[in-house]
Amino acid sequence: MGAKDPEHARGIKLSVIDEWIKSGTIEYLGTSDDVRNFINQADCVVLPSYREGTPRTLLEAASSSKPIVATDVPGCHHVVEDNYNGLLCKSQNADDLALQMEKMLTFDNPTLKKLGENGRKKIEVEFDEKIVITKYLQAIGQVQPA
Repeated sequence: MGAKDPEHARGIKLSVIDEWIKSGTIEYLGTSDDVRNFINQADCVVLPSYREGTPRTLLEAASSSKPIVATDVPGCHHVVEDNYNGLLCKSQNADDLALQMEKMLTFDNPTLKKLGENGRKKIEVEFDEKIVITKYLQAIGQVQPA
C-alpha cells in the first residue's frame, strides 16, 4: 500500500512493480486516505526501510494492536522493540527480513496477540498526542532568545 515512487533515487522502476503485480508476487493496494480497514485486516504489518523519521505506518500498526516486522534503523526501532511488539531485521538484508517474517509466521495466536497488545501500550505511553505536544512545548521553552 502506498504511492509508487519510481522517481526516488532508490525507487523501484514502474516496470518492475507492474511485473510483480502481474505475476502475483505482490498485491498492490494503491493509496488510501484511511488505512484503518487495511491494517485491521492484516495479521502483521511489515515495513522494510533504510531509514525513517518516525514512521506513521508503524505508529498506526502499533496503535491498532498489530505485530510488526521492521528494519532495525532509526525511526523504526524507536517504535518497534524486538520481541516486545514485533521483530526487527538487519538493515539492507533481504535474507534477514525474510527470516523475521518467517519467524512471525511461526508464532501462535496468543503470542501474536501479546505482541499487538504491547505495541498498543507502547503507543499510549510514548506517542500519545498529549505527550508529544508537551515534549515539543518543553523543547521550545528551552530555546534561548537571540
